[in-house]
Amino acid sequence: MSGGSELNAARVRPGSRAEIGNLNFLITRVLGAATGGNPPAVFTTLARHRGLFRRWLLFAGGLMPGGSLPRADTELVILRVAHNAGCEYEWRHHAQLGQAAGLTREQVENVRQGSVAPGWSEHQLNLLRAADELHSTHTISDELWRALSKQLSDIKLIELCLLIGHYEMLAMTLNALRIPPDPPAARAPSHVVKVVQAFIERRSAKPEPNRG
Repeated sequence: MSGGSELNAARVRPGSRAEIGNLNFLITRVLGAATGGNPPAVFTTLARHRGLFRRWLLFAGGLMPGGSLPRADTELVILRVAHNAGCEYEWRHHAQLGQAAGLTREQVENVRQGSVAPGWSEHQLNLLRAADELHSTHTISDELWRALSKQLSDIKLIELCLLIGHYEMLAMTLNALRIPPDPPAARAPSHVVKVVQAFIERRSAKPEPNRG
């Protein structure tokens, strides 16, 4: 009979430099610098599928940090997705990123209660409800869609749906592979990384073409 440690052990271990290739190794090192620690296990594990990893990373980066939604909104949505999917890896990682993006510690904790927690703005409530409805029904009700449409452009509505769906997909993959959460970062991200991140966020904040 299997023991508890076996049930919690990673099903697919992170790849070595030889297994993920020199290019993916370099990418994961840069991503580790962005978080102030070693390369996150999600990247060194997925990088074992070398070409798919790079294609996925481009798409994921287009949503976060390169998306048009404000970072605090993005992190709020991702945290609710992580809770709904029961993904501890995703939760821990984005609990830190959420606070760095402007969410308070109390807000991060309240994400677990969702829309019933006190203190949310109407905009935040609609984002949380969107994550819940897509998780439970795989669509968004007409009533909620009308409310979201008053706050978000068509471009941002498209992005919101893709954001929720992407992090649901990632959570399922993390859960299925049983990738254990990374240890806390031992240092702060480098100054160069912060400058690059700020540049990406400024570009993301530019006016959108063809607004709905």
